[in-house]
Amino acid sequence: MRWYGKLLGLIAGALLFRPNPLFGAAVGLLLGHAFDRDWFRLGKDLPYRELGLTREASDPEIDLAYRRLMSQYHPDKVAGAAPELRAEAERKARRINAAYDRIKALRRRR
Repeated sequence: MRWYGKLLGLIAGALLFRPNPLFGAAVGLLLGHAFDRDWFRLGKDLPYRELGLTREASDPEIDLAYRRLMSQYHPDKVAGAAPELRAEAERKARRINAAYDRIKALRRRR
């Protein structure tokens, strides 16, 4: 479980709300907890967009999109190309891998 949002919220709330630091700390702690638990759903659609999918995609569709994109952007496919193209392929492959890992982690948490 994540805890750093709570800690940062507590400290920031206490420091920013000077008239009543205890109240500020409580509000900051609540906001930090909300971010830790992903209540605002920030970034949940980003990994799906990276794979060209929506959140309603099934597991087989996710696996298929991942394999299709990795076969297209794998750095070994451009091994003999210019260094700029290889670097771009590596960046894209990293983003695809990170998106796939994030989707799998989100679905395990359900």
